[in-house]
Amino acid sequence: MKKIGIALIIIGLLLTVMTGFVFNTKKKVVDLGSVEISRTDVHHVNWSPYAGVGIILVGGILLLVGGKKSI
Repeated sequence: MKKIGIALIIIGLLLTVMTGFVFNTKKKVVDLGSVEISRTDVHHVNWSPYAGVGIILVGGILLLVGGKKSI
């Protein structure tokens, strides 16, 4: 449980700092023999920094609960 908690804290920190990313896709619009027209679409993927804070909290709870041993 401790390893999962540490991993969640690291992932949460990354999600808090980096609130999104951008990627491009190329789409063929017209293809007439040797003539080809294409366009590049830009896609934005964003998330709230609160999601990262929530994941940090879950990781912290797992660290606290996972460290206790029951007899």
